[in-house]
Amino acid sequence: MDHATAPVPLRVLIAPDKFKGSLTAAEVADALAAGLRSATDTAGRPGAVRCDLLPLADGGDGSVDAAVTSGFARHSVTVAGPTGRPVQADVAFDGATAVVEVANTCGFALLPDGKLDPLNASSRGFGEAVLFALGLKPARVVLALGGSSSTDGGMGMLSAVGYRFLDAAGHELNGTGEALGRIRSIEWTSPPGLAGVELVMASDVHNPLLGRQGAPAVFGPQKGAGPREIAVLEDGLKCFVDKLSEAGIADAGKLAESAGAGSAGGLGFACLLLAATQVSGADYFLDLLDFNTRKDGCDVVITGEGSIDEQTLAGKLPAAVAQRSGGKPVIAVAGRSLLPEERWAEMSLSRVYTLAEYTDRDSARDPGLSAALLRRIGQDIAADIL
Repeated sequence: MDHATAPVPLRVLIAPDKFKGSLTAAEVADALAAGLRSATDTAGRPGAVRCDLLPLADGGDGSVDAAVTSGFARHSVTVAGPTGRPVQADVAFDGATAVVEVANTCGFALLPDGKLDPLNASSRGFGEAVLFALGLKPARVVLALGGSSSTDGGMGMLSAVGYRFLDAAGHELNGTGEALGRIRSIEWTSPPGLAGVELVMASDVHNPLLGRQGAPAVFGPQKGAGPREIAVLEDGLKCFVDKLSEAGIADAGKLAESAGAGSAGGLGFACLLLAATQVSGADYFLDLLDFNTRKDGCDVVITGEGSIDEQTLAGKLPAAVAQRSGGKPVIAVAGRSLLPEERWAEMSLSRVYTLAEYTDRDSARDPGLSAALLRRIGQDIAADIL
């Protein structure tokens, strides 16, 4: 009888972002882990790979889910969706830090029938979720700004937390991109529960609010705005800033020019008005989810997202993961990669696997196919690293 000691399992940290429109970060991690765990050692015994799953987010959709996966409690609240219809949103809270997400309050996925509405979509629901989070008595609130369907400069959010925006007749305006240009006066007080609470704006967008690099010009088209709508939004946001200055917010103009003011359709500007501090979404969530400790206990790191491209190199989550991995082998998995193999070293990647290499079908539109391909890729990774 062979009494040889079984080899020590290879320890793999699976730390991906979502595959946007297809799989959540948790689903990506689960599928890869299923493939990796099916590997056997040289004697044919199971358990050759031990997986540690850490679904990640960078401030976009999935930020609350990532926090919950790491141990935060999930709290649900009904808020106004981007077109005013009630939606259920989630907030993550661990007793000190609350995470509030734009994507699950006023994001693209909440638009009825997916119909873009650039002038009428509102960020009010995000503000309602922030108020709910403040009611939990946190020390800090993380404002995850990715995925907004609106370009209202945060007018909707501010209207939910105590600001009143009035037209020429003294009627209160709803917070939308179309309403920005009709503001004639503003009444404001500090939001209830905000005193002493740290606001952290998690975003990797550095655009200002206005101008050629501003929210309407750069991000308006992806929210459905054509040239006419972009002009309306640009003029409306200029009016918004002017009226805030007239209402006694002296630094409104300076804040509008700040890097990050244009994130999430101008929600970044509103967050700055509330004295939020902007941080890198990728780095902040890696810290929040204790990535450094988790990677110290592994031999190999697997990360990924829907597309590996030039934007990834500019500091998106997989790049941040690779940078923090301390020389451990880092493997990336993506739906597709636009980076040739000779450029993998720029992100310290040892290998990139893509779903596109395994199928001619559009896996981005087929979550079941994506998951099946990731399981197969997990098997192939195991075969390569064992």
